[in-house]
Amino acid sequence: MTLQKNVGAVRRFAKLARFGTWLQNLPNKLVPAPFRLIQIGSAFWQSRALYAAARLDIAGALADGALSAETLAERVAADADALYRLLRMLAAMGVFEEVSPRRFRNNQLSSCLCRDHPHSVRAMVLMHNSPEMSRPWFEQLEQGVRRGGVPFESAHGQAFYDYLDANPEFDKLFAQAMDSVDALTGDSFATDFDWSRFERIIDVGGSKGAKSLAILKRHPHLKALVADREQVIQGAAQFWKGQGEGAALQRMSFEACDLLQSVPKAQSGKDIYLLSAVLHGFDDATCIAALSKVASAAADCDATIAVMEMLMPDSRADIATAAFDMQMFVNTRGRERTLAEWRRLFDQSGLVLQEVVGLRTFGNILVLRTVQRRSSP
Repeated sequence: MTLQKNVGAVRRFAKLARFGTWLQNLPNKLVPAPFRLIQIGSAFWQSRALYAAARLDIAGALADGALSAETLAERVAADADALYRLLRMLAAMGVFEEVSPRRFRNNQLSSCLCRDHPHSVRAMVLMHNSPEMSRPWFEQLEQGVRRGGVPFESAHGQAFYDYLDANPEFDKLFAQAMDSVDALTGDSFATDFDWSRFERIIDVGGSKGAKSLAILKRHPHLKALVADREQVIQGAAQFWKGQGEGAALQRMSFEACDLLQSVPKAQSGKDIYLLSAVLHGFDDATCIAALSKVASAAADCDATIAVMEMLMPDSRADIATAAFDMQMFVNTRGRERTLAEWRRLFDQSGLVLQEVVGLRTFGNILVLRTVQRRSSP
């Protein structure tokens, strides 16, 4: 029986996504080619302007209403004329609104830069534009493409996750950015997949457990065990208490876990492992090692495994999918994979793909069981 829910809505979303891709490509047809290339070539101007606004917390300063550039400059400790020019550019991009000469307020886009906005992506903007993440793109991308290495490792002398372990401040920013992913993906992972069939989620690599918590709120019978690196889950329960979470949090527990060393064992066939955007950061060999650990932990109880990842098309990828894949190339030894590539990894890990559950976002949930189940009578 399928675990897919909201089939019609998921199909409509897929059609809208294809239409959005068509619209996104319109400038390539309408703008003269030389000018369009200059637009693309200088797009980093926009990302750096947005990064400066996030660093200055301009959106937070405008949370109570419109301010003049001069008043705003005092609040964020900036030069008034320079700040005005920055805001003028951002407003032209559609971020912030100039309501009268030199006077600005938040709009729908800039509001999502506020720390306390329910759909805040401030941490994500800060993380992607941080020196740690920018240097590999600016300094080592060409060499990475020429030689096939990992630009992040060339720039920093360490693998990405080793760098996180050695740099607590950046690790904290990365964790905050990962916690804000739901602002990008929405809650379709909780609504378009039938979690009601299960009794416990084992959320491997789940950071502080934002996805598990969202699912638990919709299913009062469910429990969740969130397993991640020690420094990631330290204080996770207290963090959610500080956010005002109550009843659902009582059904969550946390455990330190190294996915490549050991995974919490399933306790019944009603357990389901969730690996959300974890495996795309690994090369094939590491993926197989990680999946094999999960398969071993799931096998005795015949537990289900849900891998939430983006599926690359076999050809003609859209810009969002291709860009995510390049981000994986620049920072890790991982990649976004086609369905055929995922199947090969599952086959080598003692797992069989039972279903691909579509979501109203750019990801899918790949439902897996151990091979033993397939061969059982």
